[in-house]
Amino acid sequence: MTIGDAIAEPLTGIAGPVSTRSDAPARARAAVGSSGSSVVQVESLTKRFGEVLAVDNLSFALEPGTITGFLGPYGAGKTTTLRMLLGLAAPSAGRATIFGKPYAEVAHAALRIGAVLEATDFHPGRSGRDHLRTLGRAVGVPDMRVDEVLRLVELEDAARRRVKGYSLGMRQRLGLAGALLGDPELLVLDEPANGLDPDGVRWLRDFLHAFASEGRTVLVSSHALAEVAQTVDRVVIVSHGRLVVESSLDDLTARVGASVIVRSPQLPQLLEALRSENMIATETNDHALQVHGATREQVGDIAFAAGVPLHELAVEGSSLEEAFLELTSETAS
Repeated sequence: MTIGDAIAEPLTGIAGPVSTRSDAPARARAAVGSSGSSVVQVESLTKRFGEVLAVDNLSFALEPGTITGFLGPYGAGKTTTLRMLLGLAAPSAGRATIFGKPYAEVAHAALRIGAVLEATDFHPGRSGRDHLRTLGRAVGVPDMRVDEVLRLVELEDAARRRVKGYSLGMRQRLGLAGALLGDPELLVLDEPANGLDPDGVRWLRDFLHAFASEGRTVLVSSHALAEVAQTVDRVVIVSHGRLVVESSLDDLTARVGASVIVRSPQLPQLLEALRSENMIATETNDHALQVHGATREQVGDIAFAAGVPLHELAVEGSSLEEAFLELTSETAS
């Protein structure tokens, strides 16, 4: 069986299923899920460029079905880390693995792992379709798959135009189309929303949510913190090449001052239940409770255990941007 034979059903669109699974990737997903292994494992990763320490003993992991924001100030070592993860740079120490192996040892890596590190790696004289055909033929993907991904990223009308006439946002979509050629289980994206208009940003967000809902995994590096907060469920924040925090988004915002707003028709009973668990809860002027230093999951679990129905459960307070600035400024000082 050729690599091309491994390509099965096409991605059918954002609103519907996004399945392109072949038998081999499906078995790999099942194996990852059953073993509890991480899709990506970065362990004590270090990279030096002469006297410059770009990445310093960095460790984190990505689990199946998650969207993780890889965040940090400019020069924090994010792109260098992604390059080491994808086998484009050799670490000075430590290791980075995907599906338990270094990138170079992953079977059919070009099909199972999709990556976009920059949206400029195109021949300007080629059409978008010819660019994707060149990529696809290099890894055994049939030409029909090119038209499928062009439709998926909504570039079919520009498929025959030369890439030199594409806007930055169109190049971003073309780069994502290339990453999707092989039906990947992991997407690694560096600033994917750069150049997209608001509709494009919303489209990308919806796509990534649908992608992850199938048990696939996304690592997205970005400086657009407001958009990241609407897209990811986990964050890895680095500064000066070192890990600052690895956390769920809810846990992170709770740690730096966020609160949970909760409404219930049985507010006194809920207040009693929360305080019995040593939660700090106060009543608001609009007949709700504000719970400090807690996550939505914690408040919801307490309410469920107490048999109290909930009408609203929302995080309020610190944004991802506020948390990011607080944590990176602490590291810098």
